[in-house]
Amino acid sequence: MGHTIAEKILGHHAGGKPAKAGEIVVADVDFAMIHDARAGNALKMIEKLGAKSLPHVKRTALVLDHYSPPPNMEAANTHVAMREFAEKHGSPIYDVGDGICHQVLPEGGHLTCGDLVVGTDTHSTTYGAFNAFGTGVEGTDVSAVMMTGKLWFRVPDTIHIDLQGALQPGVWAKDVTLHMLSQLGAEGANYQALEYVGSGVSAMAIDDRMTLSNHAAELGAKAALLEADEKNLAWLKAHHAATPKPVKADADAIYTRRIVIDTAKLPPQVARQHHIDDVVGVPEVSGQKIQVALIGTCTNGRLDDIRQAAAILKGRKLAKGVRMIVTPASRAIYLAAMREGLFDILTSAGASVEAAGCGTCVNITGHYIAGDKQVVISSANRNFKGRLGNPSSEIWIGSAATVAASALTGFVTDARTVAGGDWRAAA
Repeated sequence: MGHTIAEKILGHHAGGKPAKAGEIVVADVDFAMIHDARAGNALKMIEKLGAKSLPHVKRTALVLDHYSPPPNMEAANTHVAMREFAEKHGSPIYDVGDGICHQVLPEGGHLTCGDLVVGTDTHSTTYGAFNAFGTGVEGTDVSAVMMTGKLWFRVPDTIHIDLQGALQPGVWAKDVTLHMLSQLGAEGANYQALEYVGSGVSAMAIDDRMTLSNHAAELGAKAALLEADEKNLAWLKAHHAATPKPVKADADAIYTRRIVIDTAKLPPQVARQHHIDDVVGVPEVSGQKIQVALIGTCTNGRLDDIRQAAAILKGRKLAKGVRMIVTPASRAIYLAAMREGLFDILTSAGASVEAAGCGTCVNITGHYIAGDKQVVISSANRNFKGRLGNPSSEIWIGSAATVAASALTGFVTDARTVAGGDWRAAA
C-alpha cells in the first residue's frame, strides 16, 4: 500500500517510516512562525512554564504583520515584547512593513521541499506550494515547539486534485479555489490534506501556486501540497533555502476522494457577500455595482497580482466613485513593484498603495472600514459579515484581475473583457 505526500512527510519527521492517515504522531518540526496576533499568549506561556532553554527558538520566526502598524497600546506593547524576545534569544524577526508571515518565510529561505512547518495562522498551508507540509497551530503550540522542537499531529486523509490544462489568460489560481469552494463548500475538506497535481499546476508560476495552497484554508484543509518541480527548485535556490528533499506520492497511495477540474475551461469566479462558498462565474453577476476595490493579503498580494492590476489599469482611470487600495504582501514585493513602475500605473489610475502587511484583510488596524451598504470587491480570502468593520456592508471575493477590472468599470467585471482577452497584452 502506497502513501501520500502528507503521510510521507509526517512519518519521516516522526521516526522515519511513512505514517498512515488517522495515526497520531509526535513529529520534529523544521521551522515555526508566530505572528503578533498570537504572540502575547505564546510568550506568556513560555514564562509560565519556566522553560530553562528554548532549543528551537532560532528556528522560530516572529512576524509583526497583523498589527502593522499597531492600532492601540496593547498591540504596540506586544511588538515591544516580541522585539525584546527576538533580541534575547536570537529568533529571526520580521518587523512592521517587512510583510506578511506566509510571504516572508519562503522569501527568507526558512523552508524547503519535504519540511514540516507550523505557524499561528490557518493560511500556513501556503508552504505546501514548496512541497512542504505547512499547517496552522495555536500560539501555545508554538511555545511547545520552541521548548521541544516537536508537536503532535493526527495524520490527515488526503484528497487528490487533478488540474487539467493551463488556465486561460485572465483566470488564476484564485478562481480554481473559488470553484472548489462552490463544489465542496467551506470546510468541505476539513482536517484533510489536499494534493494538487496535473498540467494545470505545472503551468502555474510560483505566485499562483502559493495562492492555490494558501486559499485551501477556506476549504478547511490541514495542508495543501504540491509536488516539487524545476520551478520550485529554482525559486528555493534563488532564496537561499536549504537543500530540498522532494517528496512525491506513491502511485498506489490511498485517497479519500479524487477530483478532476478542467482548468483550461474555467471562467473567472467570484464569491458573493458573506459566504466564501457562494460562488458563481463572474459573467453571471456582471451587473453588480461596487464602490471599493482591495488588492492584497497573504492570498493575493504578490507581485503577479499587482502586475495583473497594473496591466488592466495602465493608462486608465478608476470608475467614478470607486476607491482602490493595494497592499503588497512583503517589502520585497513592494520594492519590485516600484522598480517595475507598477505603482506609478496604479496611483495614476487613482489607487492608493499601503505598506506591506495584512492591511485591510480583517480590519485589524482600522485602516479601512466599509460604509453602510457599500459593496467591496477584494482579493482577500474571506468575506464574513462585518469582516471590514461594518456588518451592513458587502464583501465580494475575486482574483486581483477581477478586482482591478471591476474597479475600472464600477461593476463586477470579467477581466478578459477589458484587457482584450489577455491581461498580458496591456502590460
